[in-house]
Amino acid sequence: MSATGEVTSGRTGRGRRIILWRHGQTSWNVERRFQGTTDVELTDTGVAQARRAARLLAACEPDAIIASDLSRAARTAAELAALTGLEVTLEEGLRETYAGVWQGLTHEEIIARYGEEYAAWKRGEPIRRGGGELETEVADRAAPVVLRHVEKLPEDGTLVVVSHGGTIRTTIGRLLGLDAGHWESLGGLTNCCWSVLGQGARGWRLLEHNAGTLPEPVLGDDD
Repeated sequence: MSATGEVTSGRTGRGRRIILWRHGQTSWNVERRFQGTTDVELTDTGVAQARRAARLLAACEPDAIIASDLSRAARTAAELAALTGLEVTLEEGLRETYAGVWQGLTHEEIIARYGEEYAAWKRGEPIRRGGGELETEVADRAAPVVLRHVEKLPEDGTLVVVSHGGTIRTTIGRLLGLDAGHWESLGGLTNCCWSVLGQGARGWRLLEHNAGTLPEPVLGDDD
């Protein structure tokens, strides 16, 4: 993939690649309602987004596809599987951050009921949103899943990881070796956009971030 967002062949001879792809749009994304681990289906728009993105990502010639077992991610992954002939391995460890009592509430409702907690989260403090998971705990469960599948790739192989905005951000931060306090500097992903990590001599490098469309608002738990 080029710096302009154009997808090029995954067979570059430049080491392994990880494409971290966020799921398509859901009704709760549009309503700015916290999803977390709630299993919300894609909208018709979300399915169309997944089909469009899958046509682009298929050109990367992925060797494997893994996905969160929540239906919005699994359904997104299925579009790429249909084009590549690959099977999708579903992984519970790739689910979105569990957000406890925040799940199902809009951002406005959360501010009204849990304003101090919400403000602390926005300041970057380590907060168990709604009594749920810390971001570091999400990275603890998601990053090892990704690395386990990366180890199975050929030398110049490409792994597509279909997951959720918050989980992708924390996983990227962990793989890049960033301090957790700086993970927020990685902007959120638009529905059905992706980021690309490449394996270099000194570890993983961020090659692309939020690629796939012209800039659009980020709708979801991570906005």
